[in-house]
Amino acid sequence: MTHLLHRSIHTPPRHAVSAQGLHFTDSEGRQYIDASGGAAVSCLGHAHPDVIAALHAQLDRLAYAHTGFFTTDVAEELADTLIADAPEGLSHVYLVSGGSEAVEAALKMARQYFTETGQPQRRHIIARRQSYHGNTLGALAAGGNEWRRAQFKPLLMEAHHIAPCFAYREQLEGETDADYAARAAGELEAKILELGADTVAAFVAEPVVGATAGAVPAVGDYFKRIRAICDKYGVLLILDEVMCGMGRTGSLYACEHDGISPDLLTIAKGLGGGYQPIGATLLSEKIYRAFAEGSGFFQHGHTYMGHPMAAAAGLAVQKVIKQDNLLANVQEMGQELRRHLQAAFGQHAHVGDIRGRGLFQAIELVEDRQTKAPFDPSRKLHARIKSEAMARGLMVYPMGGTIDGVRGDHVLLAPPFIVTPSDVAEITGRLSEAVNAALQA
Repeated sequence: MTHLLHRSIHTPPRHAVSAQGLHFTDSEGRQYIDASGGAAVSCLGHAHPDVIAALHAQLDRLAYAHTGFFTTDVAEELADTLIADAPEGLSHVYLVSGGSEAVEAALKMARQYFTETGQPQRRHIIARRQSYHGNTLGALAAGGNEWRRAQFKPLLMEAHHIAPCFAYREQLEGETDADYAARAAGELEAKILELGADTVAAFVAEPVVGATAGAVPAVGDYFKRIRAICDKYGVLLILDEVMCGMGRTGSLYACEHDGISPDLLTIAKGLGGGYQPIGATLLSEKIYRAFAEGSGFFQHGHTYMGHPMAAAAGLAVQKVIKQDNLLANVQEMGQELRRHLQAAFGQHAHVGDIRGRGLFQAIELVEDRQTKAPFDPSRKLHARIKSEAMARGLMVYPMGGTIDGVRGDHVLLAPPFIVTPSDVAEITGRLSEAVNAALQA
């Protein structure tokens, strides 16, 4: 009997006892290739000696200091490191313990910015359907995954949702990328005007949509159009890079691919690589100045924000990524992964789409390639694939509800940045076996 409330009460998880590099070992001695980084977290793999050494050294110096009393060298250095490489205009860092906390902080920063600048009527948050921004109540309200939101709706604040930029599902036949980008971005302007241009506070989006829809990048100049619309109406742009950021797509910040800078940017997961719980909200100089020249503080806080051990992990992970030139490996192995996925699934009768950027790739499962019809949700194909993959010693991230929170299945891959060509071949080979076995079950 366990006294832990596990994620699934009726399906107890395997018991992990150790991990090294790309592999986990369970209590029965079986090994598993970590091809999803857990949940796109373990960007350096497991037991990296440089990160472990940094954590030991920090523990010997200082384990905890409350930010109401102290700052620390390691937190300051991490903030300096993040801003040195950040998109233009971002100037300050607010350190928290994870992605949901980072999004929650960003939403509050957006609201406080407008109260500080004499625009208290700006209260509306707009996001996209089939998005996921976290499980705290504010973040869950902003997110557009209806299955996750459904039973908690009475507790959620009001938020508004427009269509995602999801080419496989939403782009019309014969519609160019440029025309589709314009049409999809146009929904934001229409929603702003519907709500009242001076009442909207922020628009929230993932540059590459994560587990909810399966590594979906925008097409054409969608995000440049989004940036322009936000600027036109004085709306803050919040980019959620909790899953897709920190090198996962081949650039440190995912929005670099789209050539834009946000007003607020959230990161977590790959920031600390799983070695400590850590997340951050990066804010622009204009937001910082509004706080500094107004009330003089951000009315928010958590006990463990700026935790020295978490900051030490984040700093060590970022140093390794730079020292070992791992972003170049993400780009190279991302191409290798796409090549193997195309070879294994490009002509597969039940794989409708292969998509993503860098080492953030997904395949979408369909019952009919021509119509893009999904499998019956009651079949729980994604769960079968996970089970078959684990039986083959492979950890991947299958999800259901790809289309609307209920229908559609995809499998997300997010292996550590240290992956090699032979690892990629092994991952796709085992995944192919697992998918075919699940389809036949």
